Amino acid sequence: MSDLSIRDARRFFWHDAGWRAVTAAFTLNGLLFGIWASRIPSFKETFILSQATLGFLLLGLAGGAIVSFPFAGGLSERLGAARMTVLCGLLYCPALVLLSLAPSVILLGVALFVFGALHGSMDVAMNGWAAKVETRLARPTMSIFHAMFSLGAGLGAASGYAAVKLGLAPFAHFLTLALLGGAIAMWQMWPQRDATPPQASAVTVERKLFTLPHGPLLLVGLVALSISMGEGAMADWSAVFLQRVVNVSEAQAALGYAAFSATMVLTRLSGGILVQWLGPVQVTRFSGIFAFVGLIIVIFSPSLIPALFGFALIGIGYALIMPLVFSRAANDPDMPPGPAIASVATVGYGGMLLGPPVVGFVAQLAGLQVSFGLLALLALCAVLLATVLRLTPSRRN
Repeated sequence: MSDLSIRDARRFFWHDAGWRAVTAAFTLNGLLFGIWASRIPSFKETFILSQATLGFLLLGLAGGAIVSFPFAGGLSERLGAARMTVLCGLLYCPALVLLSLAPSVILLGVALFVFGALHGSMDVAMNGWAAKVETRLARPTMSIFHAMFSLGAGLGAASGYAAVKLGLAPFAHFLTLALLGGAIAMWQMWPQRDATPPQASAVTVERKLFTLPHGPLLLVGLVALSISMGEGAMADWSAVFLQRVVNVSEAQAALGYAAFSATMVLTRLSGGILVQWLGPVQVTRFSGIFAFVGLIIVIFSPSLIPALFGFALIGIGYALIMPLVFSRAANDPDMPPGPAIASVATVGYGGMLLGPPVVGFVAQLAGLQVSFGLLALLALCAVLLATVLRLTPSRRN
């Protein structure tokens, strides 16, 4: 690429082939997950699943993702993040279709574990690829990539609504969109599969395969834990909070998560400008404060409108911190990008899984308002630890 074209790509990054490829990867990852999530009621009805059994199956999906993280991190270093992302994408599409072919609950559980493992592996690899593109373009674009994941998940959820209205069985729905979405994504991703060559020897990768965060990266993991616990809790408890505490209808209760999600996507789309203007540390501080204030407003809201405003502020507050966490992990001076991202992702996904049951446990003991107060304190932890997200020169670059 010539100097002129590099300058153009930095100014208009959507003209860059690598940027488009990573955008396609994030969108595909979110799309496939959203498609599955949209048809969970169909699987529940088909297999006559109890709430407990469904919860166990979903836990298996999450477990597959968490187990895959360290392996994906090591393989990203061995194969290159771009090639690993493309490989995971090629396997992830048929894994979605296999869910619809499971003949029993046990085999559905196995298929969900594999589906979760490929989802998690692609997540680690594409974040590593995204960090490389972000560094090359010298523009903070990680938040836009994460917005594309949210957009893809939303499109997947919308496709489920349309499929049910059209009377499509999960197999026809999954096969059609896996082929269509996969083909469009690979059109952008495949030519860029060799964009990030391997950067570590096999010995190094093997030695660091199961490395957990340590040193400053451990504090980065704590920031991820603080935010991901709240993000996970919003998905499961926002509607319940509005119904039980604010006393709104079931239909109105769904607006809480909608407000949260909408502001999260919009903030991520504009996040690159904010990070470039203020820097990652200041953005993290302001984000944590926004989340804290939003949670306090929700806790003390007397009616629906102020509560929705609070959820919107929470979405703004949570939107940019996880993308900044992944950027910081990818540039860690002491650990290769793949294992570093995998270690932080493990903590982050652990927090997302831990958030809903912790909120439920605290709510059982002291009420939902107290449990949301705990999330507000965690948001302040991100404010206090914001300096650990300052990007430092990497030994590998």
